Amino acid sequence: MIDLYTAATPNGHKVSIALEELGLPYAMHVLDLSANEQKQPAFLAINPNGRIPAIVDRDEGDFAVFESGAILIYLAEKTGRLMPQDMKGRSRVLQWLMFQMGGIGPMMGQANVFYRYFPEKIQPAIDRYQGEVRRLFRVLDGHLASNEYLAGDYSVADIANWAWVRTHNWSGVAIDDLPHLARWRDQIRARPAVQRGIERPPSSFDRDGDSEEQARAFSEKARSMVETGQSRSGGV
Repeated sequence: MIDLYTAATPNGHKVSIALEELGLPYAMHVLDLSANEQKQPAFLAINPNGRIPAIVDRDEGDFAVFESGAILIYLAEKTGRLMPQDMKGRSRVLQWLMFQMGGIGPMMGQANVFYRYFPEKIQPAIDRYQGEVRRLFRVLDGHLASNEYLAGDYSVADIANWAWVRTHNWSGVAIDDLPHLARWRDQIRARPAVQRGIERPPSSFDRDGDSEEQARAFSEKARSMVETGQSRSGGV
């Protein structure tokens, strides 16, 4: 049994999707980020960085793993699935996983902060981060023009990137003219395990489908966490 400590964010959904794809039994513990539950001693004992997601593998002597990319690698290696066993195939998956960890996630996260959460619109910052997100999306689109998935077969690299790319509207970046990226997004969205994973836990706000009025209300609620900085907030 695996205990999953999570919240309804792209990084949290990476792990719930992987657990659903792998069919591993798990218990979900949803942390209230606005109440700083991720900064309480009980959770800091699992993840000293105080951010979701994290897991505890009860079948492996209560072994704790934090950082979403590290969790995906751990689960893939534990099960022998969602990552090739050969050296080159494994490397390809890790390259695209690191692409998300070092590029897609941080840049979309910063775009979200300046486009959605800051009370004042700092246009140069918005332009900078949306522009970099757009550039990274073009990289994905170009690669997917001749590849069904990012690294051969469907893998943890697809899960990690998809969990963020699917929220592109929230970052204010359209993908209408990126047909290969859109095809990949829709293809992965149709997977039953993915549909289950993004409901574990469900988001209180649909970052792709709800109205601008609802978006503003959600942003107002989340703004206090963003403005206090990462010393208190719990990750996205």
